Formats: sequence, structure tokens, C-alpha cells
Amino acid sequence: MKRDDPSTKTKPFEIPKRIIWRSWKRVAANNGAPGVDKESIQAFQSRLGGNLYTLWNRMSSGSYYPKPVRQVLIPKGDGTFRPLEIPTVADRVAQMAVKEVLETRMEALFHPWSYGYRPGKNAKQAVARARQNCWSFDWVVDLDILAFFDTIDHGLMMRAIEKHVPEKWIRLYIERWLKCAVQLADGTVKSPSCGVPQGGVISPLLANLYLHYAFDAWMQRHHRNVPFERYADDVVCHCRSKQEAERLLEALRKRLANCRLELHPDKTRVVYCKDNKRRGEHPTTRFDFLGFSFHARTVQDKQGNLFTGFGPGVSRKALKRMNQAIRSLNINRNIHSKLPDIAARLNPMVRGWIAYYGAFYPEPLKRFLIRIELRLGRWARNKYKRLRGHKRRSWQWLRGCRVSMPHLFVHWDYLFS
Repeated sequence: MKRDDPSTKTKPFEIPKRIIWRSWKRVAANNGAPGVDKESIQAFQSRLGGNLYTLWNRMSSGSYYPKPVRQVLIPKGDGTFRPLEIPTVADRVAQMAVKEVLETRMEALFHPWSYGYRPGKNAKQAVARARQNCWSFDWVVDLDILAFFDTIDHGLMMRAIEKHVPEKWIRLYIERWLKCAVQLADGTVKSPSCGVPQGGVISPLLANLYLHYAFDAWMQRHHRNVPFERYADDVVCHCRSKQEAERLLEALRKRLANCRLELHPDKTRVVYCKDNKRRGEHPTTRFDFLGFSFHARTVQDKQGNLFTGFGPGVSRKALKRMNQAIRSLNINRNIHSKLPDIAARLNPMVRGWIAYYGAFYPEPLKRFLIRIELRLGRWARNKYKRLRGHKRRSWQWLRGCRVSMPHLFVHWDYLFS
């Protein structure tokens, strides 16, 4: 693209070309799948100058209209599917341009206890703060908003946008993205009356703004003494008593209903943080948050004494997903592969699991990683005739590999170093 020139001032909207260029570079770095037009990042890049100029020209003139988003159904652990809507590359660049303008402005507005999809904040920080609050507060309100992204009210969303966005072009295009048609897997197209497309570049920012007013700011006004952690629509609130937790839950039902949102009837609950000092009774004494399960665990203090503490460890659902990922590799059947080849496939996944789930109470993760050793043992017995039918011999062979190549597998460093 050429540098900004005087001709930009003849357009209804003054959008610097450099914003479009920077947005393209961020979209290209993220890669991503094609949209309904089936145009990949590489194909878009092959005509980059013309594509970016056309996009800038249409956005500056007000004639930019997004194409339908392509819906892909992502399976969840409970047998249901999460809809993911994928915009075209050009539409992702347009959304990134708006995000670049708004992100810093919204950061000054958002609550410090909101951790999702924000620069400098992440899920591990939210989990760490939830752990600390569970030590100080006996009760938790575990909130689950039913189909949050699919039920965001467009009218309320635009009211929030208009409050903070004076730029007419941004308001215009956000409204068009909200109303953008969705192409389903069978090819049919529907026009949504509510919701924000999951998978859009701008969607996390819009979702955070919506919940800032629906939840964060409301909590600050009416329940200032109740700490919470929010990561997008995953929310945990901490209370001092069961009565306070039940009153808060009832108030939140009414508040979210006023914002056209509904709490999941089965997944929203009051939880008692039971440990060796909290000896009361309550039906629910555990909750899941961001892939971690919070419940009573046997831990060791600095003096080596064992006690029961309430804290996070990798959840059963996360372990199930990780196990499915390992099984899909069919390690024990890849007898034509060499050990370094298997390590190359395993290590990226395992490295991420250790970095995230290993940060808190690592014992469940370590027990899971031992299963990888069992699969490697089966692989060795299938590959080498001299090891077939000899489990102990295969473990000895694997131990020899660990000695000679201690850093070959990421989990070897984690388990045995």
C-alpha cells in the first residue's frame, strides 16, 4: 500500500492506510482458516497491494460490507458442539483495524479482575488469584452463562459501543459485523438476531465490553466487597458465608436477565471451599475454572507437614481432552517411526500442558504423563522383536534412552530430572 496521501481526505471516513497495513501483518501472523470465499492467507497475500487498497477504499467510503462468516462445529467434551464462525481474510483485517483503534481505549475502562483476551493478562493469573481468594473466603459462586456469545443483545451492545466510540465508521462496521449472515455447514445461510460470532477478531473485545457493563461495573456498584475473577464468560465470585453467596446468586440471575443473559441451570452453583479447617457440610465442594478443578487436596507445607488444602489442579475434563489428543497420535502403532520422530510430534503439546497445568498442584499432571511412558513402552515392544512380550525389558530399554538422551522428550525433564 502507498503512504497516506491527500486523496484520503476526500473520503467520508478518514482511515489511515497504515492501520490497514499493520492490521494485515497481525492477521497474517495469526494465520487461520479461510472463510466462505475459501481464500487463504497465502492467496490473499499473492495480491496483497490490490486487496488491501480495495479494503481501505471501501471502508473509507462507507461501502464496506462483510461477507457471511463460515460456521464450523467444534466438538466439546460433553458430546455437544461449540459453533466457531470464521470471517474471510479481508474481514479479519477490517476487524483488526477496529480492534487496534479501540483496544487501548477499552483497556483503560475494563476492570482489573477481568483477565480474558486482554494484553498483559492471562488464564494462569486468573487461576492464581482464584486460588488465593479461596484461601480467604469460604464460599464460591460458580457462574456459567448459557450460550453467552450466541445471546448477546445487539441493542445493548450498540449502546455500550456508542458510549465509548465517537468514530462513525467504527460504529457502522461493528453494527454490520453483528448482523453479518452465518453460513452453516450444510451451506444454508441465516441472519442472526442476537449474538457475536465466535471466531471473529473483534468478538472478544465486544464480549468483554458487554460483560463489563452487565457484570463487572454492576458488581463494583452493588457488591464492592465481593472479589471475583472473570475470564470472558467464565466467572467465579467469593463470599464469606452461604447466605451471602445465595443472595448474590439470586441478584445475579435478575441482573443478567435484565441484560438478556441467562445462567446455566445445571452448571451454576454455590460451592463450599472445604478443607481441614472448614468442617461444615454442603453438597458441592468443588468447581472447575479454566481447565483446573478446585477442591480439597493433600499438600505439604514448607516444614514437610501434610495437610488438606483447597486449591487447583488439572481438571478431569482437561485430562480427558489431553488423553484423547495422545490417543489420536497412535504412538504404539507407529512402528516405522523413530523415537525422535515421536518426540517431535509429542513435545509441542506436552510443553504447553506442562507450562499451563503444571503451575498448580502438578501431581495429577505427572500421573497423566506417566501414561505417555506406558505408550512408549508399548511402541518399543511393537517395534523391536527382542522386546516383544517383555515389559520389564522394554522399560529398561526406555530408561537407557532417557540416560543417553535426557532432553529428547519434554516430559522426561519434567518427571525424571
